[in-house]
Amino acid sequence: MNNSRALRILLAVHHFPATFRGGAEWRAYRTARWLRSHGHDVQVIAIEAVDDGQEPGARAEDTVYDKVPVRRLRFNLDLAADPFQWSYDNPWVERAVADLLAEKRPDLLHLISGYLMGAGTIRAAREADLPTVVTLTDYWFICPRVTLWRSNGQVCADATPHDCVRCLAEEKRRYRWPAKLMPKLMDRLWASSLAGRLGGPVDLAAIECRRRVLAEALGQLDLAICPSEFLRRMYIGAGTPADRLIYSRQGLALSVDTLLKTPSDVLRVGHIGQLAEHKGVHLLIEAFKQLDTRTRPMTLKIYGDPLCFPGYVRRLQKLADNQPYIHFAGTYSYSDLGQVLSELDVVVVPSVWYENSPNAILEAFAFRTPVVASDLGGMSELVDHGRSGLLFAPGDVADLRGQLQRLIDEPELAGQLSGRVPPVRTLDEELEELVSLYKKVVQSASKLITGGVGVAV
Repeated sequence: MNNSRALRILLAVHHFPATFRGGAEWRAYRTARWLRSHGHDVQVIAIEAVDDGQEPGARAEDTVYDKVPVRRLRFNLDLAADPFQWSYDNPWVERAVADLLAEKRPDLLHLISGYLMGAGTIRAAREADLPTVVTLTDYWFICPRVTLWRSNGQVCADATPHDCVRCLAEEKRRYRWPAKLMPKLMDRLWASSLAGRLGGPVDLAAIECRRRVLAEALGQLDLAICPSEFLRRMYIGAGTPADRLIYSRQGLALSVDTLLKTPSDVLRVGHIGQLAEHKGVHLLIEAFKQLDTRTRPMTLKIYGDPLCFPGYVRRLQKLADNQPYIHFAGTYSYSDLGQVLSELDVVVVPSVWYENSPNAILEAFAFRTPVVASDLGGMSELVDHGRSGLLFAPGDVADLRGQLQRLIDEPELAGQLSGRVPPVRTLDEELEELVSLYKKVVQSASKLITGGVGVAV
């Protein structure tokens, strides 16, 4: 294969802009746009709706978004023969992917995340003898709730199928409230022979089938890209072959020169990102209210969309209790990120779930802003305690308060941490490596088909 030739790539992702603007969606968009700007032929397939239509089957619409061709699928998952199974292995999606592969005849398929596109996407590529790459952005392949965060608010280290059944059941009101009000009684019930008759949304057989199907799908990949070493270890622990998993941190599409912090006598703390319970913003507010600010005042700005989880935002606002030094700042455009961070001395990432490779930390570092983060998952990997930021015990308000108090009691600490923030990878660096990986898996597949020796990635 000629290493300089352009590639034809089918990029699959659960959703795509402009309708959807989550992390995986923007990762897919920026990847497609960059690849096209560098001469590669990119076609996207994504799901536009899962609750649309009165007849079984997927309907496809070809659209263009910012010069990127996108085939958008619509279907009604409620009409599926088995909605739970089809949420991860949907034959309608598999057929649509197979049709597009036959039509476009790409060199490889790149699946981002896996959610909704499912095992059928990988199966369709393998049946077409097409090299297949997946970017693992979360824990969807090994956790039905995606986050490895239990319904009781605890992280999940090594769940059994029985644990998954209970966790999914406790998403429903009829199980959620008894679990909160009578946790010990519900523990005994779920551990007893009555568990099978509690009537959750899925049973053990359904969970075991999901695990088997998705493990088989991961085993068919040529390559899985993990943005953190933590995520890679988690998938190895779940049984994915280690030689299929590589670590490659995401890059940022930021033009950063020298960020000059706006001078202030006040220590300015901020949170940037989603306002959801697993992000732990309530812990930050609780810790902040306990600080002794007699020697130096502090302010807290909380950035995030209040409309995504309005119930949780109301809880945060009530917790803040109209304190004048806690401000809910709403959303901001990506182009305004530099201005936002110029007015923050430190960013806090208090998540209570296994963050993978949070953009909030990388964005703060790009603008020389130290981070206080939970000592958990990919956050521990990014923040070097005492050098580029501070770590605290996950979910521990007292420890978070203690780390923030250090920034008051040691006036030079924030500046010292800022000076030791590590450089952040750029989008160009990330995607130049991605193209190199693409070419290796295509070359390897070509040699295997012709009877040669494959090339190790």
